[in-house]
Amino acid sequence: MLRRALRLGLGPGLLGRGLGAHREGSTLAWHGKVSEIKKKIQSVLPGGAWSPLCDTSHLPPEHSDVVIVGGGVLGLSVAYWLKRLEKRQGAIRVLVVERDHTYSQASTVLSVGGIRQQFSLPENIQLSLFSVEFLRNINEYLAVVDDPPLDLQFNPSGYLFLASEEGATIMENNVKVQRQQGAKVCLMSPEQLRKKFPWMNTEGVALASYGLENEGWFDPWCLLQGLRRKVQSMGVLFCHGEVTRFVSSSNHMETAIGEKVTLKRIHEVHVKVDHSQEYQPVECSIVVNAAGAWSGRIAELAGIGKGPSGTLQGTKLPVEPRKRYVYLWHCPQGPGLEAPLVADPSGAYFRREGLGNNYLGGCSPAEEEEPDPGNLEVDHDFFQEKVWPHLAQRVPAFETLKVRCAWAGYYDYNTFDQNGVVGPHPLVVNMYFATGFSGHGLQQAPAVGRAVAEMMLEGHFQTINLSPFLFSRFYLGEKAQEHCII
Repeated sequence: MLRRALRLGLGPGLLGRGLGAHREGSTLAWHGKVSEIKKKIQSVLPGGAWSPLCDTSHLPPEHSDVVIVGGGVLGLSVAYWLKRLEKRQGAIRVLVVERDHTYSQASTVLSVGGIRQQFSLPENIQLSLFSVEFLRNINEYLAVVDDPPLDLQFNPSGYLFLASEEGATIMENNVKVQRQQGAKVCLMSPEQLRKKFPWMNTEGVALASYGLENEGWFDPWCLLQGLRRKVQSMGVLFCHGEVTRFVSSSNHMETAIGEKVTLKRIHEVHVKVDHSQEYQPVECSIVVNAAGAWSGRIAELAGIGKGPSGTLQGTKLPVEPRKRYVYLWHCPQGPGLEAPLVADPSGAYFRREGLGNNYLGGCSPAEEEEPDPGNLEVDHDFFQEKVWPHLAQRVPAFETLKVRCAWAGYYDYNTFDQNGVVGPHPLVVNMYFATGFSGHGLQQAPAVGRAVAEMMLEGHFQTINLSPFLFSRFYLGEKAQEHCII
């Protein structure tokens, strides 16, 4: 019974059934009390209208229907769709808490900004198909009155995946799935590759898949700022601070087959504000964990994974920070403007950056070579030893490249199956997830935000069924394995 319920992961939306009572009851009643207190103080103080004794504009509100932990594109997308889909304007009060207000370490702005439909799972393909439609019509979604239009600088040059003899059959199967979902992808032989991309050495390549439409790259910073500007215009509140604690209540239950479970509900979020040793409690109805690489820590704060091993209560959110390097190099004789983002069988990848023969690229390290995620320092030897040899073998012109700069960013890496976690937790019933996308969260953020908002408002996914991405799969051992990870 419990396992069947977990697979479905469905039920009445928490926002749909609970927030109306919260806003009509405790929240408005509280505001009424505050109003009375103000009047009493004003009656005994000389002077005019009420004014606060100190500036509290930097503090979060004392009440919010939804608290979103993480102000990157995934968190902002959830906020956007909640406000867009709310039944009555202003019905849902949303607070976004972001600890890095400069976004200097945010995965969003440190990524290479790619978008593709070349995945192995139908759900990932569908997510990216909607997201590219969102991006290509960005101003229809995110326009703000009297503000200039957004320019994402979308470059539709496509993705080119290369496969060895060993990976050719898998590539053929992936492309079949991609075409069934509506993606425009073609297979290319080594001869066709040499003809279309004469700068490429096809040695060791048995087959390639090439995205013909709706693939390429864009400006992540523009998307982030566009979402932030839009949700602020919709009434979403922001707080620069760090979530340090959740206050929750527990309810012990027993299933029809005698399994004992403890259901928890978060009632209050403690936010430590910048440059302060104190915290501000925020009463809430729902918490969204969109904390990216740090979402595992947020889950632990809520008590997730703190139970006997092998039980649902003891199942952790398997998301951790993984450091990835991005290198920018110059090569006057490198591939021209027609070059797509190339993903080599070795794991190395590259794409053009601008018009001046500059290129971005890198490579994910082997599991046993994962760098320390405790800082964002760049290992330049990694490029020389692990990246450049593969680049130069595939593109002979890269023999003479010159690295100009490099940086590091974080993947919110799902160690279970490298796929996203979307929807509610089965035991902490009012915590929702939008995390764990292991490098493709940026490109899928518009669709993921919509899916999470649908689940919160209606109790089920409406446009794309993301049930395979529910948290419960970690307990059930049912992997939604994505094979096309760069």
